[in-house]
Amino acid sequence: MQGGGSGLEKFREETRAWLLANAPPSMRTPLAPGEEACWGGKKEKRSPDVQRWLDVNVERGFTAPTWPRTYGGGGLSKAEAKVLAEEMSALGLRPPLIGFGLSMIGPLLLQEGAEALRSEHLPPIVRGEIRWCQGYSEPGAGSDLASLQTKAVRDGDVYVLDGSKIWTSYAEKADWMFILVRTDPAAKKQHGITFLLMDMTTPGVTVRPIRLISGASPFCETFLTGVRVPVTNVVGQENQGWALARALLAHERTMIGDVFKERDDTDKLVAAARDHLGDDGGRIADPLVRDRIAALEIDQACLDLTMQRAKDGARAGQKPGHESSIFKLAGTELNQRRRDLHCAILGPQALGWESEPSAAGTAGYGPEELKATRDWLRSRGNTIEGGTSEIQLDIIAKRVLGLPDARGARKDGA
Repeated sequence: MQGGGSGLEKFREETRAWLLANAPPSMRTPLAPGEEACWGGKKEKRSPDVQRWLDVNVERGFTAPTWPRTYGGGGLSKAEAKVLAEEMSALGLRPPLIGFGLSMIGPLLLQEGAEALRSEHLPPIVRGEIRWCQGYSEPGAGSDLASLQTKAVRDGDVYVLDGSKIWTSYAEKADWMFILVRTDPAAKKQHGITFLLMDMTTPGVTVRPIRLISGASPFCETFLTGVRVPVTNVVGQENQGWALARALLAHERTMIGDVFKERDDTDKLVAAARDHLGDDGGRIADPLVRDRIAALEIDQACLDLTMQRAKDGARAGQKPGHESSIFKLAGTELNQRRRDLHCAILGPQALGWESEPSAAGTAGYGPEELKATRDWLRSRGNTIEGGTSEIQLDIIAKRVLGLPDARGARKDGA
């Protein structure tokens, strides 16, 4: 770690020089249509440049900059990690690795996991060797997650799991799952739930993709029949998993709220507006569209600044709290507003469908137009996954603002 202002400036210079020397030129370009970021895992196929970019960052600990070096992280201070992020952004560099391992289960294990679980799972996450998925929602337990019924029965040194999970993002590509199971069926609601880590190659695990109206989907159903999971894979304590589940949801909601700002930036909206609505002396011809784009940009800037404060707190060791519901709500609603505006700008040309290759290049349809409707449809799901917007509003009202319950008076009698 570098100390003091001069030390931090030296770190910035060294980091910039290292990035320039080691980043393949292709990693300074946006993702091409259909190209995914590097998620890691045994099933992922990577180009030579993506693999090299991953390898050099793993060697330096930059895939998890603030994690302890003991587990393969960079051991950077929060100030140094911020500098690294700024320099990567300034150079337009792609992240070397993303995924639920880095953003969800890894932080939870650092906070709550036993040393044996940290030593086993964190280094493979940092190296991009294992991809994780989340086993929370069930057909009868979505927003009311505490009603989950997937059961785990103790049999010596293992639990035997039976049940199913739904809306399991990228389960077909994942190597491991962090999963909530009911270990005490007699307990009420939040009690009797245990947090487990499960190898997806275990016999009895079956994954079936779910196709959405948009034509594509990251979601899957996961069926568990007599799946045997070692007792040593419990995070925390048996029957005490609900608190861990809530802690991880905070990481998830922060991640969801932060991810969309890179998917459809203001420049794309401005370019589409000029192409389809005209240019008036260097400005978009339609003043109402100009106003809507400006409002989106202002709201995004406010969200970014608020999230940066939370990230600084996390780097200082603070656990995420109920503010994560604000990030999730604002981020997904902003994304939905962008998609609405994009389709409004395109007008009838937003009705193209990217599976219709004959339409491309004719009647004014290009790649962006053919993609717009699918993105608009997908944005509806973003406000549901990770907890619906209605659920987030309820949490914000009760836990952040301290408003009275709609069913009665405040707990303090006010």
